[in-house]
Amino acid sequence: MTVRAGVLALQGDFREHAAALERAGAEAVLVRTPGGLEGLDALVLPGGESTTIGKLADRFGLVGPLRDAIAGGLPTLGTCAGMIFLARATTGPPQVQLGVLDVVVERNAFGRQVDSFETDVVMEGFDDPVHAVFIRAPWIAEIGPDVEVLAEVDGHPVAVRQGRILATSFHPELTGDGRIPTLLLAMAVEG
Repeated sequence: MTVRAGVLALQGDFREHAAALERAGAEAVLVRTPGGLEGLDALVLPGGESTTIGKLADRFGLVGPLRDAIAGGLPTLGTCAGMIFLARATTGPPQVQLGVLDVVVERNAFGRQVDSFETDVVMEGFDDPVHAVFIRAPWIAEIGPDVEVLAEVDGHPVAVRQGRILATSFHPELTGDGRIPTLLLAMAVEG
């Protein structure tokens, strides 16, 4: 069975995610309208600029359909800005968010663009560390009771799972390590 994995393609590094999903064996579909969510087995919300992604999703009528699909069990991966978009809130000013991941995220928590970095992260469920690229990355400031922390950096959660939602502060699509996209596809196949 080939998994149809959508990538929200409004802004950000959606092309890199589509390529990573295809390398992992999925059929990647770029999602720009509510109709693009039909028939998907999994979904990725990419990194980029979270306020822009939220505003565009609102403008194109995607907020409600995305919220419904994800809350309804569609396996979803959010990376960096995608994690912020999934969250119930940020520590900063209000912005458009889906509220389906029970976390509060601190935007740009590791610093500005010049503070971006790469490091190896020990991640629950993987034998070897994940090489993680952090670009103006958030971290999770508050975690709800149903959220499992999968990885931390300096004591701050940077990868979590809640049911069929995965979220990372970092960009797995930029490293060539296919384990996180493969984990998403496995969630889709599990049904």
